[in-house]
Amino acid sequence: MKKGAVLITGGTAGIGLAAAKALVASGHRVLITGRNEDKLTQVKSTLDVDTFRCDSANIEDIHALTEQLKAQDIVLDGLVLNAGVFFPERIEGISAENLAQTLNTNFVGPTFMVQSLLPLLNNPSSVVLVSSVVIEKAFEGAGIYSASKAALEALGRVLNVELAAKGVRINSVRPGVTLTEIQSKAGMSDEQIAALSEQMKHTPMQRILTPDDIVPAITFLLSEGSLGMRNTPITVDGGLAL
Repeated sequence: MKKGAVLITGGTAGIGLAAAKALVASGHRVLITGRNEDKLTQVKSTLDVDTFRCDSANIEDIHALTEQLKAQDIVLDGLVLNAGVFFPERIEGISAENLAQTLNTNFVGPTFMVQSLLPLLNNPSSVVLVSSVVIEKAFEGAGIYSASKAALEALGRVLNVELAAKGVRINSVRPGVTLTEIQSKAGMSDEQIAALSEQMKHTPMQRILTPDDIVPAITFLLSEGSLGMRNTPITVDGGLAL
């Protein structure tokens, strides 16, 4: 028998895909979103998930997703707001385009995702924000990314108050440097990614994190074990911020 349904945004790769695999294995009905139809098809061919094409930065896509879920009478016990982008750039080189895309994907989209899906969230239900250790530690070139994640967590703080009567709880996971597609999408070369991995050997973890390292925190926040938690960040950074 399937456990409650969980929707994961950006579920075709990285942390989102790893979380989807773990939740399917534990008996949940899992729904994932992504922007790339080919990637969605590929994941569906190997994993028992429902897939939906949705650009998390596009409000029209979000509303269309909600209508699809309503048509299927889907009620969500969990929502993992994982989709995100990172364009590293120092203040001198920040462009209006990258600023807008970062904020739209990492903050504006999740805001309207919660708003749109609110009628489909069960009582109780859990919303997990995939934030970042950049909330705690400054990195050169990560100013806009850091601001987007700080805004996301600030939103979650208020939503915990506004949505309390609906039984919706919001908490966050703050991954450290995790080896996913985000590095190559950010324009890093294979050599730069290898150098980054080498740097992480100097953390207490002594290696770069993988998506599987982040998943247990996500699944815990989705579980009944987190019923008493509100606006709680769980940092999984291998000791990077120490």
